[in-house]
Amino acid sequence: MKTILLVDDSKLLRMANARLLAKAGYEVLTAADGEEGLRIVQSRVPDVLVLDMMLPKISGVEVLRAVRSNPTTQALPVIVLTSLSQLNRDKIMAEGATEFVEKSQVSSQNSSDLLKAIARILQS
Repeated sequence: MKTILLVDDSKLLRMANARLLAKAGYEVLTAADGEEGLRIVQSRVPDVLVLDMMLPKISGVEVLRAVRSNPTTQALPVIVLTSLSQLNRDKIMAEGATEFVEKSQVSSQNSSDLLKAIARILQS
């Protein structure tokens, strides 16, 4: 079973996406802030990291940079799931994100986009 780490400070979105991913057959780990997320990544490297950018304690960009600078996790696929606009996509991808999924709310389109991004990464 593939493991997904979901880091999002929104409890509603974290719980909804965790349920969605578990229902799709993934083992789901969750974190509410960047510090906790980074701790989990370092102790138990998941198959995919789903990362919000706007996080308390340590920002998503800082988490992404830490993941990319660590030889153990530098190849870890990172899906940025953020409410930041598409205008920030190039900057986030330049920081080392594997995929970019814009979240507007918990919606079927958002869920579909996230599942498709995870499937693409795991198939490659």
